[in-house]
Amino acid sequence: MARYRLLSQAAVEHYGGRFLVRGGVMGHLEGGRSLPERLVVVEFDSVDQARRFYDSPEYQVARKVREQAAEMNMLLVAGVENLI
Repeated sequence: MARYRLLSQAAVEHYGGRFLVRGGVMGHLEGGRSLPERLVVVEFDSVDQARRFYDSPEYQVARKVREQAAEMNMLLVAGVENLI
């Protein structure tokens, strides 16, 4: 997974992404679902930018490395600005 982290971090940064959460202590507050082993949240300036990252040759190399070591869920969520 160390190689995946290096490759994916480089791809995220190349496509303008910013890591907001990388691991850390998680606590369960509600619901019956189990917690993931690790949670990573990356912010991009737009959905298009996030898709460019995901579809990029750089991330596809990282993805192949990760597929040999772990399963994961990846979600794309369009954020809302100025919530408060």
